[in-house]
Amino acid sequence: MKKFFAVNVNKYVKELSFDVYYPASLDYPKDHAVTFLSEQNIGRSHVFERCVNCLIFWPENYKIGKQIKEQNHAIVLCGNPRLQFCQFFQDNGIDDRPVKEKSRLVDGSFICEGAVIGKNVLIQPGAYISGETIIGDNSYIGSGVKILGRSIIGENVVIRENTVIGADGLTTDRNELGEHVKMPQFGSVVIEDNVSIGANSVVARGAIDNTLIGAGTSIDNCVFVSHNVQVGKGVFIVGESILFGSSKIGDKTLISGNSAIRNGVTVGSSAVVGMGAIVTKNVSNGVIVKGNPAK
Repeated sequence: MKKFFAVNVNKYVKELSFDVYYPASLDYPKDHAVTFLSEQNIGRSHVFERCVNCLIFWPENYKIGKQIKEQNHAIVLCGNPRLQFCQFFQDNGIDDRPVKEKSRLVDGSFICEGAVIGKNVLIQPGAYISGETIIGDNSYIGSGVKILGRSIIGENVVIRENTVIGADGLTTDRNELGEHVKMPQFGSVVIEDNVSIGANSVVARGAIDNTLIGAGTSIDNCVFVSHNVQVGKGVFIVGESILFGSSKIGDKTLISGNSAIRNGVTVGSSAVVGMGAIVTKNVSNGVIVKGNPAK
């Protein structure tokens, strides 16, 4: 597992001394990670029983379970754990700015060292492929496409002109002075087999975990898929739609044009979101919603 940084928890909890190397979410806890628990997720605190040696920013008004204490975690009680999690990166000079990569010019496209390109992949002139990219067999990368960071592209994938895969997401908070505090984006983009993505679209990488586009999904031109979004299999997403951070779309669902799915909202499988709908609440399987707010 790639280590993104090394910060000793003694800076936060004096009686402990071990390093943390990467961020972790409640969905995928891991050892030696920095993470946070918000008040609305207090019922999920048991996930910290499955890992050890973490730095956890914990809501100050909630007790810490005995078994969690036994996992040798460095726990910091605070009023706003999410803000303190963001502040951790700023205080330790950790960011997600891309580094300069060595590349070679291949038929007019820039392919960085380390990129893994499958068989019969057509990459049109003017594309840029980062060194951590993996592209499966028989895929098509259009002119002007940028694939950044740790992006994994499946087989028979079509990515049309000027689309960006792996762009930085906007995950921010404000401190008590109202100043901008950013959470670096350490996640990846995973695009499964037989996906098509139209021109001038953007798929942002995950903040902590991966952004996922399921197999057989078709995304139109000018669509924005934000960080941590999970799109199921066989989904249609029509042009100028926006899927905000950590939203989830079930299999075989239709998102009609110019729709917006609020952050954290789940749209079930085989649902239909009508044209121009603003979805602010979860949508059950097979349900049709439309309007603003969507009903």
